[in-house]
Amino acid sequence: MSATPRETFNIIGHEAAEQPFRDALAHGRMHHAWLLSGPAGIGKATLAFRLARILLDATDPQSAAGRRVTAGTHADLLVIERKTDEKRGRLRGEIVADDVRPIQSFLRRTAAEGGWRVVIVDGAEFLNRHAANALLKLLEEPPPQTVLLLTTSSPGALLPTIRSRCRSLVLSPLSENDMRAVLAEQGYDAAEWPRLIAQAQGAPGRAEFLGRDRNGEMARLAQAWLGGAARDMTPSVADQVARQEDGFALLCDLLGKELSGRARALALQNKISLAAKAAAAFSELAALRRETERFNLDKAQAVEQAAAIVSEL
Repeated sequence: MSATPRETFNIIGHEAAEQPFRDALAHGRMHHAWLLSGPAGIGKATLAFRLARILLDATDPQSAAGRRVTAGTHADLLVIERKTDEKRGRLRGEIVADDVRPIQSFLRRTAAEGGWRVVIVDGAEFLNRHAANALLKLLEEPPPQTVLLLTTSSPGALLPTIRSRCRSLVLSPLSENDMRAVLAEQGYDAAEWPRLIAQAQGAPGRAEFLGRDRNGEMARLAQAWLGGAARDMTPSVADQVARQEDGFALLCDLLGKELSGRARALALQNKISLAAKAAAAFSELAALRRETERFNLDKAQAVEQAAAIVSEL
């Protein structure tokens, strides 16, 4: 299992995004808020912790400060993110005002170690209206020696006023060589690299997610469905997918990637009605996955619904 963003010290492939931050710090022009954006799994949270470590002099894994960041006990670092719904055992669908409120008391305190205070808001697109407005007030009047690091996969979902108060760092997909280095570091068998690199689109987190697909079972099933086999899907197959860890999520993800690519290709061929059909199926699958995960619905039934959507193509 790969290290969490908080535990990661060695970052591969995002030097270009990190450099403007280092330059601002070196020249005494540190902006009070930075927005790290890019596709899901690209490494935004990992880079946010890296930048926090730079400010907090915690880049050495063996240093006291480095160990405190890893352990989540550094007094000058506060992390805001979606919390787990204890009843459903899943992440909540949004970040609420109560989640953001601790930032105010955190910033009123003097830095415990006499330097910077850092707040990471991971997944800023999940801020609900009240939480977003509370954060905006903090961005409008930031205390000195304070840096807020916001990550998002959907910049357009943020309030324009929040975006305008942040300096933007856009993370690009990793190169094939960098992806090989990441997969090697994470311990994946070299035989799996071609499949994961082809499907991950330069996102290490996506590669890790796809790596849960045992021997490419879900990838083969997705291809078979798109070839017409979805019409013959049986309840036993639905049960098998539902029982596999992340099986339903993997299947929806793989189907969605293929459908979005198909829609774009058909549109370029001016086959507009077929492109619209593929795009509609993509949207239906995304909604099905979202609602199934949000409300913890029966996954076997959801697999059957996914097959029905694909079979209409």
